[in-house]
Amino acid sequence: MTHKTHCTLDDVVDLEPGLREIRQHLHQHPELSNEESATAALVADKLRALGYQVTTGVGGYGVVGTLRSGPGTRSIGIRADMDALPITEQTGVSYASQTPGKMHACGHDGHTSMLLGAAEQLARSKNFSGTVHLIFQPAEEIGFNSGAERMLAEKLFDRFPCDAVYGLHNHPGYPVGKMMFRSGPFMAACDTVNITIHGKGGHAARPHMAVDPILVAGSLVVSLQSIVSRSIDPNETAVVTIGSLHAGHASNVIPETARLEMSVRSFDAGVRKILEDRIRTLVENHAAGYGARAEIDYVPGYPVLVNHDRETAFACEVAKELLGEENVVENLPPISGSEDFAYFLQQKPGCFLRLGNGDSAALHNPAYNFNDESLTFGAAYWTRLVERYLAD
Repeated sequence: MTHKTHCTLDDVVDLEPGLREIRQHLHQHPELSNEESATAALVADKLRALGYQVTTGVGGYGVVGTLRSGPGTRSIGIRADMDALPITEQTGVSYASQTPGKMHACGHDGHTSMLLGAAEQLARSKNFSGTVHLIFQPAEEIGFNSGAERMLAEKLFDRFPCDAVYGLHNHPGYPVGKMMFRSGPFMAACDTVNITIHGKGGHAARPHMAVDPILVAGSLVVSLQSIVSRSIDPNETAVVTIGSLHAGHASNVIPETARLEMSVRSFDAGVRKILEDRIRTLVENHAAGYGARAEIDYVPGYPVLVNHDRETAFACEVAKELLGEENVVENLPPISGSEDFAYFLQQKPGCFLRLGNGDSAALHNPAYNFNDESLTFGAAYWTRLVERYLAD
């Protein structure tokens, strides 16, 4: 190899208009988890045109683009997610979603576009020696049986060997061009708990002849909050949120059932187990105390995302080279959101990092929009990371 330098922001400036066009096209045409057919087709077409070996249909609509250069034997994987959310957009932008009730409210349109930008720069410079696998993953937002799980079930890393794997997510509230890292536990495990309280329906005027599941559910909402404050070590982090409570249809009728839906988050496997045990025990006994019965559907979600020390240090070093030390946060506090990239990190060493999205609305908000000024930062970073990892 004759190259003596690695990718800079100046190297990808010319890609910016095309990346913006791709990103805004994807934004206009969002596809939910397990529906990403058009997005996957666009990605595959772009990669083929750049000379990548392209494999489609991996774990659903997953696409893997493979490029080799030089005699190097090492390999690296870079992942971007592709799916949108069931949210009605309220951004007011000219390229807003054309599909009612669906929008890219988490920036996966930007993640996909940035990685396509890196794909183009890597293909035209080939300033590396080894193999790069660009992994475009479906169904990150679904919460369980996700795209990452299904890609791994279809032997992703056997078919596309990677010595390390990397991914990123945009981060509202931090300036564009700033990157954030953390080694070790970084993003939370997230479990979903569906609870049905079975009581005895009756007339609102004769509550003594019924078993009111709404009363049980209402008092249970308060009692469940005691788990974090009284059963979890104060030095640990845990979240128990009841996001949904439904019961009854008429003011003069005591219903038969009430249903609660909960999100439970933690950063430690031991804490995760305590939360499940305490929730099950508390819910069952609480309902029994009122003469009701509780049915619990405990759905395990994504595990804790744990970044590997060496790979995180390397990724952080590359960011400092590209952006300057003043634009790199080395020890960002843990994030209570969850991410199925955690499954990749259970099988391969790697790092999941954050990229500033400026002063945008929060993720999963109908007013959220990915910041197109981030596109060249992401494309340049992924290119330089691959070049540095696969240096000759």
